Amino acid sequence: MKKTCVSALLLCILVSVGLAQTTRKVVINSLGPYHSRIGEKELAEFRAAAPNINLVVTEDKAKILEEVADADGILGFITPEIFRAARKLQWVQVQQAGVENTLFPELKNSPVVLTNCKITQGPEIADHAFAMLLSFTRELYRIIPRKAKEEWLRGEYRPVELNGKTAVIVGMGGIGTHIAQRAKGFGMKVIGLDPREMVAPTVLIDRWYPPDRLDEVLPEADAVFIAAPSTAESARMMGARQFGLLKKSAYFICVSRGRIYEMDALVAALRAGQIAGAGVDVTDPQEPLPPGHPLWKFENVIITPHLAGRSDGEFARYMALFKENLRRFGRGEKLIYIVDKQKGY
Repeated sequence: MKKTCVSALLLCILVSVGLAQTTRKVVINSLGPYHSRIGEKELAEFRAAAPNINLVVTEDKAKILEEVADADGILGFITPEIFRAARKLQWVQVQQAGVENTLFPELKNSPVVLTNCKITQGPEIADHAFAMLLSFTRELYRIIPRKAKEEWLRGEYRPVELNGKTAVIVGMGGIGTHIAQRAKGFGMKVIGLDPREMVAPTVLIDRWYPPDRLDEVLPEADAVFIAAPSTAESARMMGARQFGLLKKSAYFICVSRGRIYEMDALVAALRAGQIAGAGVDVTDPQEPLPPGHPLWKFENVIITPHLAGRSDGEFARYMALFKENLRRFGRGEKLIYIVDKQKGY
């Protein structure tokens, strides 16, 4: 009789644990942007990967506030209003890499774990950055517009080869690492700057410095790539002084956040001929860049509408990340791409 009671008690405990696991609730409050929407197929895969999670999907504002009240996690976005309503919240998975507009004080100072999509967009953004650089060095930015005029002018172009040139990459995370891969493929020397502890040279990076040594290495640069996140430390790190340190033959490429460079200083450098050209996918203080802005007027400037992160491969990587983190959250395992909320990335 005693043995039967003990067995029954153990069974109850095991059942209780199993039920407790099934009660973990995650609310998906955004199915993503038009180019990367979570569909029924993906939701089915999420549920199969994390069967012990009650996955609730709603994009209705009132319903979101109602559903997050007892939610353990949110996949999508978070606002102060949603945060205050989510009394049991343990985890937020956002659908982008940058979190500067997500880290409001209540979330930043809470124990809630924040994960993002860093590294996920690395391949396409690096491709975009190099497409900009190659458009300059092969003078495609000048040649392509001549097609409409049916002009065959060989003599006025002076393409530049990248082999042996130096790339300075600010921000050696997922994007910066992919840029370094491409730079090395073109035979370039690579200088990386990142706030993480300095590492020994690798096959991708010839030298590695902390960001406060940017001014020291800029005179060596033939191309400067901005791939750093937007934080208090990185804000306006490329200003008039920094553009003035560059060679007149150097190119400036920014594919992460517009707040990292001073727009007026960039315009002034271009007007003065201090740099050979600039490619920007991001601008600040305004996106979209308004009509009439002086940056539109330069022939040696390539402007793209914040689309460097778009590609035919991004969706699969996003879905794989969301599925894996849902699986891990359901099992109580460590999540991937956890944001250091104090550092901002």
